[in-house]
Amino acid sequence: MNGKQVGVIGAGAWGTGLAQALARGGHYVEMWALEQDVVDSVNGVHENKRYLPGFALSSNLTASSDIRRVVSDKEFLILASPSLYLASTVAKLLDIPSIADGSTCIGVLTKGFVPSLNGPKLILETLEDVLPESYKKNLVYIAGPSHAEEVAMGKITGLIAASENPKNAIRFRELLRVQGLMVYSSLDVIGVQICAAAKNVIAVVYGSLDAIAETSDSFGDNTESLLLAAGLNEIQTLGFAMGATHAETFTSIAGVGDLDVTCRSKYGRNRRFGHDIIKTDILSRFKNLDDLIAHIGEIGYLPEGAVACKYVHEIALKYNLKLPICDGLYRILNGEIKPLDFMNELLSQ
Repeated sequence: MNGKQVGVIGAGAWGTGLAQALARGGHYVEMWALEQDVVDSVNGVHENKRYLPGFALSSNLTASSDIRRVVSDKEFLILASPSLYLASTVAKLLDIPSIADGSTCIGVLTKGFVPSLNGPKLILETLEDVLPESYKKNLVYIAGPSHAEEVAMGKITGLIAASENPKNAIRFRELLRVQGLMVYSSLDVIGVQICAAAKNVIAVVYGSLDAIAETSDSFGDNTESLLLAAGLNEIQTLGFAMGATHAETFTSIAGVGDLDVTCRSKYGRNRRFGHDIIKTDILSRFKNLDDLIAHIGEIGYLPEGAVACKYVHEIALKYNLKLPICDGLYRILNGEIKPLDFMNELLSQ
């Protein structure tokens, strides 16, 4: 295998986990981190002690706080910055020659929606408005049931590489075809993005139900599977309203696969947040959903579903969609209804 030069923007858990998989597979990966302690940790002891502690990293993986260095002259660039900062981060790269001329193939890991004056936008649409025209319809979106910890360990994981340009989807599929990763290509860019974003909303509700079920005579494993199936239906409804093109997207690893692992895995931050809503009354720290988003750094981990919930609510209103689970989480995070009251309301319909 001929190792490729790969840049990764964002050194969180998922960016680091995938960077490690690529480096372990023989590629030469340089990762940009905002925090100097992350750079020092990755380069000094081959571990991301802040975001992925306990996992040894390959010598093929290095880190830098110089974003221009990480991006310049890379054949492949992977964007893994949080959705709130993605556009402003990418805007710093536009005059780098390999970006300006479109020669670097760009893949995106970031999940969620981005606010705009015209309402919430998907990740790739947002990036296409920032990047040079040559990237329009050429970006690749990478998703699937893929907790960073297991990817870093090399446990077998399935991913989808989705792009309107099938050649670019195949290029990333081949790049990512390393030990532990099984990668499939897709043309349903919108559907895959919707699955990746909306499943986090369902996972927060699932985490709350799971916590309630520990002491409930009414809720159990059967109830949780009922919620998961109903949640998948809401994701599909949202996806088709926004332009998803393939029904099989939602029954593939992009849809049911990613939803299942996000809801059930011990690594899931959104499931954890749902648990914390019940077990630690974490919402008592915040006035409403907007206040929670404004102070989300105080939680100590990033529950992406809380942010996505706000935008799913706006999209549902725009398209007049009935999404009772997503709407219920919006009401819970806004302090309009108690979680147990919502669960009883939802499951008595």
